[in-house]
Amino acid sequence: MMNVTESKAVRVLIVDDHPVVRAGLTSLLRRQAGVKLAGAAHSAEEAMEILKRSCVDVMLLDLRMPGINGIGLLNLLKTYEKKPKTIILSSYEYEEEIYQAVKAGARGYLSKNAPREEIVAAIEIVVAGGTYLPERILQWIEERESRTGLSAREIEILEMVSRGLTNKEIAGVLQISHYTVRNHINHISAKLQVADRTEAATVALRQGIITGG
Repeated sequence: MMNVTESKAVRVLIVDDHPVVRAGLTSLLRRQAGVKLAGAAHSAEEAMEILKRSCVDVMLLDLRMPGINGIGLLNLLKTYEKKPKTIILSSYEYEEEIYQAVKAGARGYLSKNAPREEIVAAIEIVVAGGTYLPERILQWIEERESRTGLSAREIEILEMVSRGLTNKEIAGVLQISHYTVRNHINHISAKLQVADRTEAATVALRQGIITGG
């Protein structure tokens, strides 16, 4: 466990739009030796303001927030010279979402139900320059890297498939032929290694590639 002086304490910023989560983590970290709470933000926008005026070593970041989401914030921080090391906080394990967060610079992943010991261990590891990613997530990332990604148009079509639109209806919305839509869906099915459009939408929803909204 951490055992350092106040001047060398790890400065942690919590970013989560749920008050109960912020309160719980705040209480936990304030009792932890070697940790200094740099702030608790309810949005990416508030986090940016805190980062402008405070030095932060580690950011515990919720991915799903209104406005700028966690991945959006990670992308904004790419231009920062001294950006904090980020650990994702999530109640969900959507493969594509976690993959995109790691690609954007996240160094760790924690469930929001993680015990205090695990949270502290993750902070220690990323501060030391390591990563805290469970084996199952490392496997997802490896599998995702080996798979050809979907194009923006293919994701757009998948979103419409998930909402129940037929190929002809999708063609009408996109102003393309239904043969082109069919070809896109065939390519999508091949990339996702599924049999048909319904299974493609199901897999994409499960992996977080689309939201289905």
